[in-house]
Amino acid sequence: MNCFEEYRMKLCTADEAVQLVKSGDWVDYSSNNGFPVSLDAALAKRRDELHNVKVRGNLLPGPIAVAECDESLEHFVYNSWHCSAYERRLCDKGRAFFTPMVFRNLGWYYKNYLTVDVAMVSVSPMDRHGYFSLSCAVGVSRDIIEKAKTVILEVNEAMPRIHGGEREWVHISEVDKVVEAGYRPLWEMLSPPPSETDLAIARHIFPHIVDGATIQLGIGGMPNALGELIAGSELKDLGMHTELCSDGYLAMFKAGKLTNRRKSLHPGKGVLGLAIGSKELYDWVDDNPGIAGFPLSYVNSPETIAKNENMISINGCLNVDLYGQVNSESSGSRQISGTGGQLDYVLGASQAKGGKSFLCMSSTYTDKGGQRHSRILPGFAGDIVTTPRSQCHYIVTEYGAVNLAGMNTWQRADRLISIAHPDFREELIKKAEEQRIWLPSNKR
Repeated sequence: MNCFEEYRMKLCTADEAVQLVKSGDWVDYSSNNGFPVSLDAALAKRRDELHNVKVRGNLLPGPIAVAECDESLEHFVYNSWHCSAYERRLCDKGRAFFTPMVFRNLGWYYKNYLTVDVAMVSVSPMDRHGYFSLSCAVGVSRDIIEKAKTVILEVNEAMPRIHGGEREWVHISEVDKVVEAGYRPLWEMLSPPPSETDLAIARHIFPHIVDGATIQLGIGGMPNALGELIAGSELKDLGMHTELCSDGYLAMFKAGKLTNRRKSLHPGKGVLGLAIGSKELYDWVDDNPGIAGFPLSYVNSPETIAKNENMISINGCLNVDLYGQVNSESSGSRQISGTGGQLDYVLGASQAKGGKSFLCMSSTYTDKGGQRHSRILPGFAGDIVTTPRSQCHYIVTEYGAVNLAGMNTWQRADRLISIAHPDFREELIKKAEEQRIWLPSNKR
């Protein structure tokens, strides 16, 4: 039997495919555009005949039909590894639950500790050899598929075919059912235009980037601002090694700055685990031999990251306390996003030859009541610590960039207060004195 005959034998409708799910099963949906929209809708239609089906996913755009159809949580319980804005709202309503993790360990969790009864993953169309690309969710899908007892693929003709370094595909022989979704436009996650604060933060990071550096960017206005600065700069031959490929890299590529030629690891290849952005980004990564997708167990391994000389890691955070603890995922106990790969890149970039890690934030934020608050705090009171103080490297606001590596408590307080908003510095100094982490000789 050739691969096309096997494909036709396994082809069915979404309603037929989800009959393989039983009460009590664990069902996995993968990540971002790997979300199997048709299968999710078909599974939700079986609500009344199923009980206690647990579903996992992460960074899904929504709506997730199994979460929306069952307010009682008696039939379906949705769990997220890393919250998108939509998943955060589900958690706020008590309609979903967060699972703590770091992305490099995701494959380890599945291999050693988790049950996957049914994997449902959206993929690109099959090639002539019988392979489907895991596409935008290459970083997480393979580990799920390898653990699953049953594998159902939803084929979306819009999914880009991302070349791989390893384990970027699934073969028809590994699949139980195939559902064709036709051409369904992909979720586009567009970052807002950079603000003046974003640009100011980017300017503090820019001097640390050298020709030939390999860059990891998070999502948001500040990475976009940095991309703009790089695009208009004299920098050359930059590389990409990133958990998440977004439009910031496309901007650098279009300006001729992103060549990957001088990378010490995988020269000539931009390495990614996930891809989320604009349609133009998806067109760029599609069938591009200069892009290589790997599982996040490899991409986000600190040992792997550290092999990139002059590795520059740039991520956002929500607040930092005077001890150097960093929160990037919660407001108090309310889950905002997740740890994701931040800690992976803080560790890996810091260990690389010439490497540096930057965690960035505006110095203040304004609440719904119009009151302004400092993002640099005396200490945390219930916020989740994403990056521990023992691993923190550079912290950046619009007022500067400070290095906390190897610094004692009074040095940390001094440096962090120096990049706090001026209106809050005296108050923070008083708190530092009360906490006995301030010297009279520190700058005021």
